[in-house]
Amino acid sequence: MNRWSGLAAGLAAGAAGTTALNAVTYLDMALRGRPTSSTPEDTVEKLAAKTGIEIPGGEDSRKNRLAGLGPLTGLAAGVGVGGALGLVGTFGFRPNLVLASLVAGAGAMAGTDAPMAALGVTDPRGQPRTGSATPYLISCTASSPQRSSRAWTARTSELGLDPASIAGLDDRRPPEERGQWPVTDDPQ
Repeated sequence: MNRWSGLAAGLAAGAAGTTALNAVTYLDMALRGRPTSSTPEDTVEKLAAKTGIEIPGGEDSRKNRLAGLGPLTGLAAGVGVGGALGLVGTFGFRPNLVLASLVAGAGAMAGTDAPMAALGVTDPRGQPRTGSATPYLISCTASSPQRSSRAWTARTSELGLDPASIAGLDDRRPPEERGQWPVTDDPQ
Protein backbone atom coordinates (compact mmCIF):
# COMPACT_ATOMS: atom_id res chain seq x y z
CA MET A 1 0.00 0.00 0.00
CA ASN A 2 1.45 3.38 -0.94
CA ARG A 3 1.67 6.30 1.51
CA TRP A 4 -1.45 8.09 0.22
CA SER A 5 -3.55 4.91 0.36
CA GLY A 6 -2.27 4.22 3.86
CA LEU A 7 -3.14 7.73 4.96
CA ALA A 8 -6.60 7.51 3.38
CA ALA A 9 -7.21 4.10 4.99
CA GLY A 10 -6.10 5.49 8.36
CA LEU A 11 -8.35 8.52 8.02
CA ALA A 12 -11.27 6.20 7.28
CA ALA A 13 -10.33 4.06 10.28
CA GLY A 14 -10.17 7.16 12.48
CA ALA A 15 -13.59 8.26 11.23
CA ALA A 16 -14.98 4.79 11.98
CA GLY A 17 -13.47 4.84 15.45
CA THR A 18 -14.77 8.33 16.16
CA THR A 19 -18.23 7.34 14.95
CA ALA A 20 -18.17 4.31 17.25
CA LEU A 21 -17.07 6.53 20.15
CA ASN A 22 -19.90 8.98 19.50
CA ALA A 23 -22.51 6.25 19.11
CA VAL A 24 -21.53 4.48 22.33
CA THR A 25 -21.22 7.79 24.19
CA TYR A 26 -24.70 8.92 23.17
CA LEU A 27 -26.13 5.49 23.97
CA ASP A 28 -24.49 5.67 27.41
CA MET A 29 -25.97 9.14 27.93
CA ALA A 30 -29.42 7.93 26.93
CA LEU A 31 -29.29 4.83 29.13
CA ARG A 32 -27.85 6.48 32.23
CA GLY A 33 -29.45 9.88 31.79
CA ARG A 34 -26.13 11.67 32.10
CA PRO A 35 -25.52 15.10 30.58
CA THR A 36 -23.03 16.01 27.90
CA SER A 37 -19.57 17.10 28.97
CA SER A 38 -18.67 20.76 28.65
CA THR A 39 -14.93 20.08 28.51
CA PRO A 40 -14.65 20.19 24.69
CA GLU A 41 -16.35 23.61 24.58
CA ASP A 42 -14.32 24.83 27.56
CA THR A 43 -11.14 23.73 25.77
CA VAL A 44 -12.04 25.61 22.60
CA GLU A 45 -12.95 28.69 24.60
CA LYS A 46 -9.68 28.68 26.56
CA LEU A 47 -7.63 27.92 23.46
CA ALA A 48 -9.28 30.81 21.61
CA ALA A 49 -8.60 33.15 24.52
CA LYS A 50 -4.99 32.01 24.79
CA THR A 51 -4.34 32.46 21.06
CA GLY A 52 -6.24 35.72 20.75
CA ILE A 53 -8.85 34.29 18.38
CA GLU A 54 -12.31 35.71 18.94
CA ILE A 55 -15.35 33.44 18.69
CA PRO A 56 -17.88 35.85 17.14
CA GLY A 57 -21.50 36.39 18.01
CA GLY A 58 -23.76 37.43 20.82
CA GLU A 59 -24.07 35.37 23.97
CA ASP A 60 -26.34 32.70 22.47
CA SER A 61 -24.72 32.38 19.05
CA ARG A 62 -21.23 32.34 20.58
CA LYS A 63 -22.31 29.60 22.97
CA ASN A 64 -23.77 27.64 20.05
CA ARG A 65 -20.55 28.04 18.06
CA LEU A 66 -18.54 26.70 20.98
CA ALA A 67 -20.99 23.78 21.26
CA GLY A 68 -20.27 22.99 17.62
CA LEU A 69 -16.53 23.57 17.70
CA GLY A 70 -15.95 21.48 20.82
CA PRO A 71 -16.99 18.12 19.34
CA LEU A 72 -15.15 18.93 16.12
CA THR A 73 -11.88 18.91 18.08
CA GLY A 74 -12.59 15.33 19.12
CA LEU A 75 -13.45 14.39 15.56
CA ALA A 76 -10.24 15.97 14.30
CA ALA A 77 -8.21 14.13 16.94
CA GLY A 78 -9.81 10.76 16.15
CA VAL A 79 -9.47 11.09 12.39
CA GLY A 80 -5.93 12.46 12.78
CA VAL A 81 -4.83 9.55 14.95
CA GLY A 82 -6.34 7.11 12.47
CA GLY A 83 -4.51 8.85 9.63
CA ALA A 84 -1.25 8.69 11.53
CA LEU A 85 -1.72 4.97 12.21
CA GLY A 86 -2.52 4.34 8.57
CA LEU A 87 0.54 6.25 7.43
CA VAL A 88 2.81 4.51 9.95
CA GLY A 89 1.39 1.20 8.70
CA THR A 90 2.87 1.89 5.28
CA PHE A 91 6.30 1.83 6.91
CA GLY A 92 5.69 -1.68 8.23
CA PHE A 93 4.15 -1.02 11.67
CA ARG A 94 1.36 -3.60 11.71
CA PRO A 95 0.57 -4.44 15.35
CA ASN A 96 -2.09 -6.88 16.42
CA LEU A 97 -5.57 -5.64 17.29
CA VAL A 98 -4.85 -5.21 21.01
CA LEU A 99 -1.65 -3.23 20.51
CA ALA A 100 -3.18 -1.16 17.71
CA SER A 101 -6.14 -0.37 20.00
CA LEU A 102 -3.79 0.75 22.75
CA VAL A 103 -1.75 2.90 20.37
CA ALA A 104 -4.92 4.45 18.90
CA GLY A 105 -6.26 5.13 22.39
CA ALA A 106 -3.02 6.68 23.60
CA GLY A 107 -2.80 8.85 20.51
CA ALA A 108 -6.40 10.01 20.75
CA MET A 109 -6.04 10.77 24.44
CA ALA A 110 -2.84 12.70 23.81
CA GLY A 111 -4.68 14.69 21.16
CA THR A 112 -7.65 15.51 23.39
CA ASP A 113 -6.76 15.18 27.06
CA ALA A 114 -3.30 16.76 26.89
CA PRO A 115 -4.60 20.10 25.57
CA MET A 116 -7.42 20.03 28.15
CA ALA A 117 -4.92 19.51 30.94
CA ALA A 118 -2.47 22.08 29.56
CA LEU A 119 -5.23 24.69 29.39
CA GLY A 120 -6.44 23.87 32.90
CA VAL A 121 -9.81 22.51 31.77
CA THR A 122 -9.17 19.15 33.46
CA ASP A 123 -6.65 17.92 35.99
CA PRO A 124 -5.64 14.32 35.31
CA ARG A 125 -3.41 14.21 38.40
CA GLY A 126 -6.31 13.52 40.68
CA GLN A 127 -10.01 13.45 41.18
CA PRO A 128 -11.75 15.63 43.78
CA ARG A 129 -13.10 12.70 45.81
CA THR A 130 -10.01 10.56 46.02
CA GLY A 131 -7.03 12.73 45.24
CA SER A 132 -5.76 9.83 43.16
CA ALA A 133 -5.19 9.49 39.44
CA THR A 134 -6.50 5.91 39.58
CA PRO A 135 -10.17 6.71 38.81
CA TYR A 136 -9.08 8.88 35.90
CA LEU A 137 -6.80 6.17 34.50
CA ILE A 138 -9.50 3.52 34.92
CA SER A 139 -11.96 5.79 33.16
CA CYS A 140 -9.54 6.37 30.30
CA THR A 141 -8.62 2.75 29.78
CA ALA A 142 -11.76 0.87 30.69
CA SER A 143 -14.77 2.96 29.71
CA SER A 144 -16.80 1.43 26.94
CA PRO A 145 -16.92 4.48 24.64
CA GLN A 146 -13.14 4.71 24.50
CA ARG A 147 -12.74 0.94 24.15
CA SER A 148 -15.18 0.86 21.24
CA SER A 149 -13.44 3.76 19.53
CA ARG A 150 -9.98 2.24 19.87
CA ALA A 151 -11.17 -1.16 18.71
CA TRP A 152 -13.02 0.21 15.67
CA THR A 153 -10.07 2.36 14.64
CA ALA A 154 -7.65 -0.52 15.04
CA ARG A 155 -9.93 -3.07 13.38
CA THR A 156 -10.68 -0.85 10.39
CA SER A 157 -6.98 -0.15 10.00
CA GLU A 158 -6.20 -3.86 10.41
CA LEU A 159 -8.57 -4.70 7.55
CA GLY A 160 -6.26 -2.76 5.28
CA LEU A 161 -9.02 -0.65 3.83
CA ASP A 162 -7.62 0.63 0.57
CA PRO A 163 -9.78 3.32 -1.04
CA ALA A 164 -8.06 2.82 -4.38
CA SER A 165 -9.03 -0.85 -4.49
CA ILE A 166 -12.59 -0.06 -3.45
CA ALA A 167 -12.84 2.43 -6.33
CA GLY A 168 -11.20 -0.06 -8.69
CA LEU A 169 -8.26 2.26 -9.35
CA ASP A 170 -5.59 -0.30 -8.56
CA ASP A 171 -6.94 -3.13 -10.71
CA ARG A 172 -3.76 -4.57 -12.18
CA ARG A 173 -5.44 -7.34 -14.18
CA PRO A 174 -4.95 -7.28 -17.92
CA PRO A 175 -7.60 -5.18 -19.70
CA GLU A 176 -9.28 -8.23 -21.29
CA GLU A 177 -9.84 -9.73 -17.81
CA ARG A 178 -11.40 -6.46 -16.62
CA GLY A 179 -13.81 -6.50 -19.56
CA GLN A 180 -11.86 -3.91 -21.52
CA TRP A 181 -10.15 -4.40 -24.82
CA PRO A 182 -6.44 -3.69 -24.90
CA VAL A 183 -5.44 -0.55 -26.75
CA THR A 184 -2.77 -1.19 -29.34
CA ASP A 185 -0.99 0.86 -31.92
CA ASP A 186 -1.60 -1.84 -34.54
CA PRO A 187 -4.72 -0.85 -36.60
CA GLN A 188 -5.57 -4.47 -37.58
